[in-house]
Amino acid sequence: MPNDSGYSKGMVVVAHADDAEFGCSGTVAKWCNQGMDFTYVLCTDGSKGSDDPGMTSEALAAIRQKEQRNACNVLGVKEVVFLGYPDAMLEASISLRRDITKAIRRYKPDVVICQSPVRSFVGRGYLSHPDHIAAGEATLSAIFPSARDRLTFPELLEEGLEPHKVEEVLIMGWDRSDINKWIELTLEEVKIATKALEQHASQLSNPAVGEMMMKGRARAGLAGGMLYAEAFKSILL
Repeated sequence: MPNDSGYSKGMVVVAHADDAEFGCSGTVAKWCNQGMDFTYVLCTDGSKGSDDPGMTSEALAAIRQKEQRNACNVLGVKEVVFLGYPDAMLEASISLRRDITKAIRRYKPDVVICQSPVRSFVGRGYLSHPDHIAAGEATLSAIFPSARDRLTFPELLEEGLEPHKVEEVLIMGWDRSDINKWIELTLEEVKIATKALEQHASQLSNPAVGEMMMKGRARAGLAGGMLYAEAFKSILL
């Protein structure tokens, strides 16, 4: 299948296992199928997302790491990087920025998909997770200027990691009034995205998650004049 993205390498940076599957897995499935190499970078260890009184943070972190690897196998993602910061306590720190910069320089993505650094009040049932905001801010700061500038984090040069310029950023979860790019999906790509999300069994209490995924992509497609789509704020660098 021809690659309609114009890119050969992509990266997704998110706070938690399952964040990418909720937000951009259709796009990842599409582009992986077209031959792009994708890397996932997970900022936290995912060790807090359970209501089970018998669950421990250590056990949950291991479960979620396995679930994320399974989801990536479904999508065709080749590399997964787990940074291991404590779940629910993520900050847009210099340390996190450096770690994301390191990943960008190592894997050299043309396009990076990340979370929004802005708290959103769109809709009625969700308050933006502070980890998502921190991951978005740290990722954007890593892309520009840290990954680009030779004199930022000179210790990375000592590791042989040369500066790298990302061409495009796609931000998930942006305010709907500022969306400017829709990635059109086929029904099969939405089904693959749904299967990837279903790998995160520890996080899915709603058995109708597949139907919710389909409806969400259909709503995005309707806004973009397509049958199914994922919507982003695109920034060309």
